[in-house]
Parts: sequence; structure tokens; C-alpha cells
Amino acid sequence: MLAHGHMIPMLDMAKLFSSRGLKTTIIATPAFAASVKKARESGHDIGLTIVEFPPKGSSLPDNMVSFDQMTTPDLLPKFIEALSLLQEPVEKLLQELNPNCLLSDMFMPWTADSAAKFGIPRLIFGGTNCFSQCCSEQMHIHKPYKNISSDSEPFVVPDLPDKLTFTRTQIAPFLLVEGNGDKFAKLRQEMRESEKRSYGVVFNSFYEVESAYADHYKKVLGRRAWHIGPLFLCNKAGSQEKAQRGKESDINEHECLAWLDSKRPNSVVYVCFGSMASFTPAQLHETAIGLEASGQDFIWVVRKGKNGGENEDWMPQGYEDRIKGKGLIIRGWAPQVMILDHPATEAFVTHCGWNSTLEGICAGVPMVTWPVFAEQFYNEKLVTEVLRIGVSVGQKKWQMAASEGVPREAVTKAVERIMVGEEASEMRRRAKYYKEMARKAVEEGGSSYNSLSALIDELSSYRPPAKQIRISW
Repeated sequence: MLAHGHMIPMLDMAKLFSSRGLKTTIIATPAFAASVKKARESGHDIGLTIVEFPPKGSSLPDNMVSFDQMTTPDLLPKFIEALSLLQEPVEKLLQELNPNCLLSDMFMPWTADSAAKFGIPRLIFGGTNCFSQCCSEQMHIHKPYKNISSDSEPFVVPDLPDKLTFTRTQIAPFLLVEGNGDKFAKLRQEMRESEKRSYGVVFNSFYEVESAYADHYKKVLGRRAWHIGPLFLCNKAGSQEKAQRGKESDINEHECLAWLDSKRPNSVVYVCFGSMASFTPAQLHETAIGLEASGQDFIWVVRKGKNGGENEDWMPQGYEDRIKGKGLIIRGWAPQVMILDHPATEAFVTHCGWNSTLEGICAGVPMVTWPVFAEQFYNEKLVTEVLRIGVSVGQKKWQMAASEGVPREAVTKAVERIMVGEEASEMRRRAKYYKEMARKAVEEGGSSYNSLSALIDELSSYRPPAKQIRISW
């Protein structure tokens, strides 16, 4: 999938496969080839082939090369169509490369047919975790949101290991209109159907963090899956690689480290909402005041462009002067893993994208959950109710663009709870436990290490199913 949140773990996966003796090649577009080239220059034995995007015949503007550029609803169906037009050039590459297996993003369901043409298994990269997939599947099967009288009335998702409640406003709109011609709903249906024709799913997660749901996925839903993460822990990245995961940081990492080094251990809140979430100016204003009122030291990452950079009408008068020494604002891309791993960082305010959530878990920091869209409202439940290592800021509305609705008081309250509240020490203890479990999972003999070994063994002995021959008498 042409988004940094999908490409970063895909590259980590290629590095891991290569380290285990597999010959790997990434099929990338020009906009996403640079990180692969950097990995190759750093000594990782990974092949690279490039397909053009947008492809020929696409109605997508030529400058639209990444999913995080989808700022208006009319662009989404064009982007989905453009992805499907990659099928022909990808199949030409498969003919040249002659691989034993094709691993592709879940948002490219047509790759199941492509793999079948060449008699090879197709593995799906989920991009998220087993927990959210189980929630999504049971939501799709039972449609519990149909049995309520209002958008704000809570409902329980049936047949899950835990009792999890949601409201209709937290559900993706395309799910609610499924079957009514929505382009994204149609894509989701194609993704479900392609999963049945695929070999199984590879998750950037580890068994210990979602054991009940890993078992549910396999035994109740009858799906094949392998937990092989956390992928970024599998690769012993140096400080430079940590600082430049995905993009080059918009702050000098030495400047960032110096600021953190000046702080007491466990005293800083890190606030970041990933590469795609956007907020209204009013929400940014509320967030700024709420962070200041909490009295805590913080690093806040603000997206460039209309949510930052030169246009900062949302910023309270004299704000940066008032927070000088207590708050650091980074405009653009931040060295997130490096910040989370620093001893001064105590908590993480996150949009609950899976990459960020997993990085928070691996750093052993409690989280304030602030989901925006995608499967993030599911991930929030994993953090706050299953793992019990976070508190919710109280956002109740699924919004793909220009998110708002969280008052300053809610921001202040959530940050205070995670830093100095009654539950803070217990959440901190549990977060440290899962950090240790994550590191053990990827070590030789750990659950993720063994899971990948089992997958490699299966693929090594794979034989395509025999074609049925129909005989007419």
C-alpha cells in the first residue's frame, strides 16, 4: 500500500526475511523507492524493482503518489482504481522474477489472482494486528450497530474473547453503507474474498500481546496467520536508521536528544498522530491549551502544510514563548522510535495507528489514546481495556479528515491521568512487562522467531494444488 505506515514495516519485513536466508525483492513505486535504496546502501541484501504510479490509464493526478495525499473524498475512488491498474505491470515482473511466493498488502486483493496465475502462494501483509481483524470480522458478521436506536447508544461486538463496546459514530462510514455502491466498501469486500484464496496472513505483532485473539483468529474464524513481529525489533537498527524511519526527520536528532537529555527521567509526554491524521485549526488550538494546562513537559509533532508550517493561525497568542523550556514543537517528521526509547519519555499521546501503538508497546510507555479513523478505535480498546496500559482522551467520532471534538479539558485530564494519576504506576508496570515480552518474542527461540521459522519451512515445501480436470462422457 502506498503509504509510509505500510511501507515502513514492509521494508522491515524484507530485512528480516533476508537475514533468515531468503532472497527478497520489493516491488515499489518511485515515491517509495528511496527508503529501499537506503537499506541496500546500508548493507541489506534486498532486491528492488519499480513500477510507475499513477499507472497508465489512471484518472489520478500525476502528483498523487501516496495515500496520505488523499485529502478530499473524490480522490479515494480514483486512488483505489489506480492501485488495481498495477496488476498488469506487477504480473510482468512476476514473470521475470519467478518467485516462490508473493507477499502483498491487504489493500491489493487482485494479487491473489496474480499469484494463482503463477502457481505460487500469496501471503497477505495485514498492516495491523490480529485483535483489530477479529473485531472487524465479527462486526462484519453480526452487524451489531444495526440493533441500536441512536448513534451514541453503545453496543457490544459479539463472539469476542472480551466484552468490547462501541458506538456507531466510531465505525467507518463505508461499513455502515456496505452494499450501497460505496467504492471503499466494495474494496473491503474484495479484500475479504481474496483472503479466502490466499495462503494466510502475516502480522507485524507478537503472540503474547494478543494471545486470546491470535487463538480466536485461527480456531474460531478458521484463518491461517503468523505473528512475526515486532518487525523493527528484529533489525538491530543504529541511531541513524532509528532517526530516519520512513522519512528524514524535520528536526536534527542531536537537537532533539539534547532537549530530552535536559529533562528528568520519566517526565516528558510525547504527542504524535502519525503521517495521515489531520485536525481542524480549532482542535489544534484546544490541544495546545490542554497540553499547556497539564503542566507536563512535552514534545508535540504537528504536520506541515495546512496543519502547521507557515499557516499557524490556530496557535494561541504567545504560545511558544510561554512553553519555552517545557514544550518542544516539531513541524513535520519526527524521530519517533528514538524519542520513545529515551529515558525522559514517560507517556505517548497517539492516534492508535498500529505502527505507533506497537512502537509505544516496545518502548514500555503508557499511552493516551486518541483514535481518528481506520482500525484505530479497535486498537484503542486493545490498549485501554485488554492490555490496560493506557487511557482514552474520549474521542467518539471516526473522521478521515479534519478531525475535531476533543475539548482542552479532556486533553489536560488524560495527560494528568497517564503521568500522575492513581493508575499511572500500575499502567507503567504493565507497559514494561509487554516491552520485555516483545523483545523476547523476536529473539532466537521466541514466539515470533519460531513462527517465522515455521512459515519458511511451509513455503520451502509448498506445492501448488493440483488442477481439477473435468471429464465429459
